Amino acid sequence: MTTVRTAKANSPFFQLPIIPFLLGILVALEPPIASAEPIIGSASSHEKALTIPAVVAKVRPSVVTILTRGVPATPSQAQSGSGSGVIIDESGYILTNNHLVAGVKSLVVGLSTGRLTPGRVVARDFLLDLALVKITATDLVPATLSPTPLLEIGESVVAIGNPLALKGGSTVTVGVVSAVDRSVLTPDGETLYDLIQTDAAINPGNSGGPLVDLSGHVIGINVAIAPSAQAISYAISMEAIYPHIQSMIARGSVLRPDTGFTPVTITASIMASFGLEGDRGVLALNVEPTGPAAAGGLQNGDIITAVEQHQIYNLGDFWHALCRSGDQPTLQLAIQRKNIQSTISIQKPWLQKSIP
Repeated sequence: MTTVRTAKANSPFFQLPIIPFLLGILVALEPPIASAEPIIGSASSHEKALTIPAVVAKVRPSVVTILTRGVPATPSQAQSGSGSGVIIDESGYILTNNHLVAGVKSLVVGLSTGRLTPGRVVARDFLLDLALVKITATDLVPATLSPTPLLEIGESVVAIGNPLALKGGSTVTVGVVSAVDRSVLTPDGETLYDLIQTDAAINPGNSGGPLVDLSGHVIGINVAIAPSAQAISYAISMEAIYPHIQSMIARGSVLRPDTGFTPVTITASIMASFGLEGDRGVLALNVEPTGPAAAGGLQNGDIITAVEQHQIYNLGDFWHALCRSGDQPTLQLAIQRKNIQSTISIQKPWLQKSIP
């Protein structure tokens, strides 16, 4: 897989140099949250017939700059920085990237009008690299989201954001959809799934900004660039994002199935702490004694190396494999237990019970 870096930049607002940092997340799917009405600003079908200037005029008022100051989440992160976001409803919710706001102490949102207003993080999910920021302001212009974008390879797209926190408002770049359903492995050892690849120029500071089709609807959130390549950038598809937005608004987190244990990506330090051997997989912790995972033979300290013959390297692979398994009632897990390889079958508890 390709190694990527995020498109976050330090801001001249804080008078610090630009220091891009590495991202370590993945996209994991969850069962859709039932809702009587669609999220405000969503659209299910549309004609992609607008000109580029018309798209920009429609979406640019919804794009914001996010200025942060806080404790670095990783040594490669700057103490202060900037990125982008997109307003998704009139009450002040802004969709952006988790890596942009992780560890921040304070946050300021710059609106398209030039006004600066305080913001607060109300929801974060590192697996999806998504965050919701809330502001209190009037006359906000929400963007229209495309829950299930139908994309053709080669169709034109527009990226809007605030690279390098340049003065004068957001920057617009244009390209095409280069590929869909991409996945990339980050230097942190996690996997980012469900990506739209584009050659629209994405630069540090574009992180969290929208990727838009020629209907003026948001089809993805810009998240990463391939640093060793030319014109290879990635956006998280709105199809992967949209089912989780209501849960993040209502709960402050993403709702995922209860597996009956805690899955953790193995690292060298984790392996040393537990006295285990292995170089990939997901460690099973806190296995519920009366749960279906334990009934199927899973034990604390087992390392899951495959789900339904899909190789597992990290937590992202694990959740992605669960999603791909569909509605079948059981899962085949390949596990490593004290250097012994075996296969067990466990029931899916989330198919038998309703999660509120």
